[in-house]
Amino acid sequence: MNADAVRERAGSLPREPGVYQFREDGTTLYVGKAVDLRSRVRSYADPRSARIRRMVDRAGEIEIAVTDTETQALLLEANLIKRHQPRYNVRLKDDKSYPMVQLTAHDAPRIEITRDPDSEAQSASNGSGETANGAATVFGPYTSKTQVETVVKALRETYGVRGCSDHKYAGRERPCLDYEMGLCTAPCTREIDLESYAQDVTAVERFLEGETGILTDPLRREMEAAAESQNFERAANLRDRLETVAAFHGEGGEAVQSTGDERGVDVLGVAIEGEDATVARLRAERGKLIDRDRHTLEAPGSAGVDADGGAEGVPSVLAAFIVQYYAERELPDALLLPERHGDDEVAAWLEAEGVSVRVPGAGREAKLVELALKNARRNVGRRDECGMLADALEIDSARRIEGFDVSHAQGKAAVGSNVTFVDGSAEKSDYRRKKLTDQNDDYDNMRALLEWRASRAVEERDDRPDPDLLLIDGGEGQLEAARDALEAVDWDVPAVALAKAEERVVTPRRTFSWPSDAPHLHLLQRVRDEAHRFAVQYHQTIRDEVKTVLDDVQGVGPETRKQLLGRFGSVENVRDASLEDLRSVEGIGEKTAETIKSRL
Repeated sequence: MNADAVRERAGSLPREPGVYQFREDGTTLYVGKAVDLRSRVRSYADPRSARIRRMVDRAGEIEIAVTDTETQALLLEANLIKRHQPRYNVRLKDDKSYPMVQLTAHDAPRIEITRDPDSEAQSASNGSGETANGAATVFGPYTSKTQVETVVKALRETYGVRGCSDHKYAGRERPCLDYEMGLCTAPCTREIDLESYAQDVTAVERFLEGETGILTDPLRREMEAAAESQNFERAANLRDRLETVAAFHGEGGEAVQSTGDERGVDVLGVAIEGEDATVARLRAERGKLIDRDRHTLEAPGSAGVDADGGAEGVPSVLAAFIVQYYAERELPDALLLPERHGDDEVAAWLEAEGVSVRVPGAGREAKLVELALKNARRNVGRRDECGMLADALEIDSARRIEGFDVSHAQGKAAVGSNVTFVDGSAEKSDYRRKKLTDQNDDYDNMRALLEWRASRAVEERDDRPDPDLLLIDGGEGQLEAARDALEAVDWDVPAVALAKAEERVVTPRRTFSWPSDAPHLHLLQRVRDEAHRFAVQYHQTIRDEVKTVLDDVQGVGPETRKQLLGRFGSVENVRDASLEDLRSVEGIGEKTAETIKSRL
């Protein structure tokens, strides 16, 4: 690389701590650490020694990894030098490297502490612990092996992830001692199925990525239970372990990230049951989840309608929570919401405080909102609600429920949603959505949506199994329209509706007014609310796509517009984006970003 190439590469780097590698044809020539990556790498345009000048001349590329702290940069540099033995580095004289936590790439991954993860995993690992080409997932490095051992043992006791060698795992006929000690759920003998085991592994990954509460919460509950039963020795041990776990994601404790993100982002999710609402808050800093909590609100009338006839449940809960929660707390830089809160005064206050409010429709932010919604819904009981619902409706089963809702803006950008719940939980892989003919008629829109679903089922063009129950978001009119569609296509599936105003369950024969704390009513509410959210989200995307000022921007075609709206959620958010944010979208260079900024 010549001096100009080094300066050009340095100009694209962040001013953050991290580690850089000069590489030649895949071989690492030199590893260094920096408090400011951009400034440090730029200094190699004018090397201070002949040795370093020769190294720069040989290098063909520069790779970086951003870290949160200088300590992390120091530890990662040490491990990379130990691993790659770069020719131009001053080698460390001791034989020490720092511990990492590795999850192997097996069907039933093994968790282990290692100072020497395989080179494929090392090179593929990024800040979120994601890997490429089937490599192991590696987190770290960390400063204290004792601390890492405590945390890994706590993870294994809580989530049962195996720690045995491949030799011990293969060909077993019965579980080993780790299973008896509660350290492993024994996927080797299928005491746990691989799908459930994978969910436990995902929970472990979330903790190692920075979501501390996923381990501290169960430890705290176990400690409190031990104290209540006067098992004070056990409680004290758990207290000490809890302190170690809580401190684990401190200096040098988090996984290294390759990209930064906005500081101080709060993500909110809402679940409503009767006159009670749960708001789950996720806290993300520098692009990583660091905290989460849940808050219960009394929400009388939250399932009612506003003066314009629209649903006020989730928006009114969001507006109330934002004001009450943040009135005495520091506001985040951004709020990610599942829906618009709809309160002009709250919007004005947040704008005056410089808080960016976004309702993401796709991408990483949308996944964070989905995670918040999942956390909010975890307060919902599972007291065999499917069986109770089937008994109440006098149907054979209610294990598989499909929910339907329509959304439009005075007849424009009309869409329909079709969500699926199995055993009381959302089955997102079976979600479907459909553009409808623009018309300002909820009954005809619902009729068209159900006719589409029923026709696909009867003609065997839908790869999903038939549901046990169809739930319509609405009242008698919407249910009658849905039943007309079912009869026209001759699809024999029970259908009921859930009216928002009074939370009445409408069936073809009668109307039920179940107690507000009835588990089977809560199940229908979750399906209804998810169908509503999914419809509103799709409508907002279609509404922005119908015609936007982006269509008139030179250099922005349909694909680029789609990427912009997918990345930022709306034209308004595109308008508020910085030049740097715009350039981060694939296909948008300096000139196009400046054109978009000036036109919007």
